[in-house]
Amino acid sequence: MRIPLIPPPAATLLAKLGPDGLPRLLEHSSALPDGKYLHWDELRHRTPPGGLTHEEWWLSAWMSRTPMLQALPLLDKAGAPFMLATPEPVLIHLHQIDRAAAGQIRTPEAAPIHENRERYLLHSLIEESITSSQLEGASTTRRVAEAMLREGRPPRDRSEAMIFNNYRAMEHIRSLRSEPITPERVLELHRMLTADTLDDSADAGRLRLTNDVNVVDNRDGTLLHEPPSYTDLPERLERLCTFANAGENASPFVHPVVRAILLHFMIGYDHPFVDGNGRTARALFYWSMARSGYWLMEFLSISQFLRRAPRQYVQAYLHTETDRNDTTYFVLHQLNIIRRSIAALHEYLAQKTQEQRDTERLLARAGPIRDRLNHRQVALLTHALKHPGEPYRVAKHQAVHNIVYQTARTDLLALESLGLLHKIKNGNAFVFYAAENLVRQIEALNMSITKAASSALAP
Repeated sequence: MRIPLIPPPAATLLAKLGPDGLPRLLEHSSALPDGKYLHWDELRHRTPPGGLTHEEWWLSAWMSRTPMLQALPLLDKAGAPFMLATPEPVLIHLHQIDRAAAGQIRTPEAAPIHENRERYLLHSLIEESITSSQLEGASTTRRVAEAMLREGRPPRDRSEAMIFNNYRAMEHIRSLRSEPITPERVLELHRMLTADTLDDSADAGRLRLTNDVNVVDNRDGTLLHEPPSYTDLPERLERLCTFANAGENASPFVHPVVRAILLHFMIGYDHPFVDGNGRTARALFYWSMARSGYWLMEFLSISQFLRRAPRQYVQAYLHTETDRNDTTYFVLHQLNIIRRSIAALHEYLAQKTQEQRDTERLLARAGPIRDRLNHRQVALLTHALKHPGEPYRVAKHQAVHNIVYQTARTDLLALESLGLLHKIKNGNAFVFYAAENLVRQIEALNMSITKAASSALAP
């Protein structure tokens, strides 16, 4: 990956301005050239307005942004403060997130999401656990990872351990939502995330002890970032936690969502651990959002979108580091990710609601299939349609319907033989799950039975 070009020094550009230069710059002055918070490395590839040169266009943006920038109580490795601006796109994003993530949200069927909390929460925990770990190299397939988490079986290799740990850590964060963020708790969070995944198990839950850790492009070996010295990490972590716990009266005021994003940024910047920095950064973001009352975040997965465009994720860091420590680049990137995650949740809710309605109607009219099923099997399928991913065990089916074990086992095996359930070995017993595309499976089976019946009746 190529390092973005550092913007030309403003003093040099000002010295080059002719007598009419400043009025022309002021005429086209905007913190958002082309309507975006562009870095010099992006702006130089676009067409400047009003006959300006690229350097003059950049200088006009620089002059507009400088009064907006506020110094944060967060420092780079040289001791200079990181900066933050709040241009209009930041304000728009925050307004939309405040409305969606801290207020009430209902499913498309008008039922509050809280009524199906565990169903949607399990989906988000699994999604975030898998994709966050995949961002850092976990290679287990989604199907295997989901089965491991749903069944609660122990991980079998490092990749599975990363995903399993991430799942446990995300659950742990839910219990810390009212607790202050402290260095000790951050270290404990890292310990949970990296257990049984490091070359040296002693590195789990402790700050790195050397300066051997750098951020490198794995494809070509390009050095992207050299973190602060390990000797500075204890003081830097203390400073970060103080920032994390600052209330609304802190100066400068930092919006709670932006504060959570900056915690994410700083763990990535400091790289305080031998490994697992990205997972820790994202988990800390979720923790901070939960503490600030953004309850919807536990139903979202930001990592699925970061994984789709990892280059933009890294670039957001690099733009900040190469332009006066301006974290606005990273904040805008993450605000967009949060908005996309919220939109994805709405799409997921709409999809599941429609699937439920369609399948319930399908079962109501699926005469050929219903003729082959008993009332217990119909009840199980109806439940499966409303609770995707729910595990079914012979003993539970037996208890629910007050039948003998063999009858319960026959019920589930019959549904498996029809392709409506599939089973997975869990210890000495089997766990059954509904087929992934249960609606299509029922439709196909219904058509097959009807077609067979018609053929049998044909002369």
